[in-house]
Amino acid sequence: MSPAEFESAALERTRGVLVELDEPFRLLLMALLVGGNVLIEGVPGTAKTLMARSLAALLGGASDSVQRFQRIQFTPDLMPSDILGTSVFQMQTAKFTFRAGPIFANVVVADEVNRAPAKTQSALLEAMEEHQVTVEGQRMPLPPVFLVVATQNPVEFEGTYPLPEAQLDRFLFKVLLEHGSAEAERGVVQRHHAGLQVMDLAAFGLTPVVDVEEVLNLRSQVQQVKVDESVADYLVAIGRASRTMPEVQYGASVRGALGLLNASKCVAAFAGRDYVTPDDVKAIAAPVLRHRVILKPESELDGVRPDDVIQRILAATPVPR
Repeated sequence: MSPAEFESAALERTRGVLVELDEPFRLLLMALLVGGNVLIEGVPGTAKTLMARSLAALLGGASDSVQRFQRIQFTPDLMPSDILGTSVFQMQTAKFTFRAGPIFANVVVADEVNRAPAKTQSALLEAMEEHQVTVEGQRMPLPPVFLVVATQNPVEFEGTYPLPEAQLDRFLFKVLLEHGSAEAERGVVQRHHAGLQVMDLAAFGLTPVVDVEEVLNLRSQVQQVKVDESVADYLVAIGRASRTMPEVQYGASVRGALGLLNASKCVAAFAGRDYVTPDDVKAIAAPVLRHRVILKPESELDGVRPDDVIQRILAATPVPR
């Protein structure tokens, strides 16, 4: 199976569950194929968790030790051990055994991630960046197919802890969701009236498309997509320009350029090409950079958005021929 065939099959299979969400869900598919993490921001009821659950439903071959999907509700009293796991004393053997936490899954939803304090948020950093966790000095690898889908509500800020720049930088994409059209809402209502249950997505045709080995093979295909030196210089120039714009306090790090590189490879692979074009970089620049462009307070008061700055950067950066 090629990446383009996987994208087509995945989108076709999820349309019975997700309504008018092809573009944001395509970003989750890309994150799966490049080993990235996704931050989804949207008001309640915009199918943030359902998209993650649908992504997990596309994965087959889950074992007893690794779940396809786990959801963690972040709250102010959540502890790092609630995420990573803890050692439990067994009376029968008089020994401590490790009980794995919900982080040991293929797709992990960190629901309302900004409601937990910094100590708990930081428990995700090692997992997201190094695909391992350290508990009581012992390092344990996470599954080879692993990604975090974190969600946050842009409206309600009382009792929240904004994510620091270091943690935002660990996300490959930031996806913005809004309420859909009237036709989309009608489609959602009709599906639920027909019996759609989020715990039984298979009944609506959402069955596995790939297993873990096939995902790793698809990742290898994406990695082999060619990037001309001029295109690599172009995406580096975009990342560097984000640090010099007058509205920006902090711009994208080198990790932002790497995100552009990997994501644009996936855009090309989904289009059936084995090489990246400047248009591929442009198409994916906003979701890769919007959470890495931190605006100055006065710019925010003037109504400037990170996406506005990114579009100006793309317009001003010379495109290689």
